[in-house]
Amino acid sequence: MRWIWIDRFEIFEPGKRAVAIKNVSMAEEHLHTYCAEFPIMPASLMVEGMAQTGGILAGAMRNFQEKVILAKIGRAAFERLVRPGEQLVYDAQVQSINEMGASITGVISSRSMGAGSSGAVPELVPVGMVEMMFSHIDNNMAGRQFPDFNFVFNSDFMALFESYRRQIEVKLPG
Repeated sequence: MRWIWIDRFEIFEPGKRAVAIKNVSMAEEHLHTYCAEFPIMPASLMVEGMAQTGGILAGAMRNFQEKVILAKIGRAAFERLVRPGEQLVYDAQVQSINEMGASITGVISSRSMGAGSSGAVPELVPVGMVEMMFSHIDNNMAGRQFPDFNFVFNSDFMALFESYRRQIEVKLPG
């Protein structure tokens, strides 16, 4: 992955569920160019953040030994805009997974203190949902050959995931 659109994981249950966090900040270049007068997080980048969360969840099932790519967005719907200063919560849940790929449903929320709240417990405000399908391309039905080098889960990604994994004590299969 060239750009990573998640900052950390809060929950990671291989084969079941992953919850990742993305802090939306004015330090991000795209917020200065996309709707510059009223900066918002582009929906396409929220889909990408959810796809990365779901793709990592799918890849973990085989210890990241296979290349996993996003094959299809079945549906993506958004209820509200996300502004700088908000924290996105990507909650990806496996619907089905097999040797060919995975089907994952993701719910995107914004964690905020909410108007008038005491600030003790942040609330989750719905932002949108995404239905995705991933393909394990090493087992693709077309019989296409891909390079042995894992260009999806490369050494840079694995070093980052290892730090995520240690923080929340994730045990991978195998």
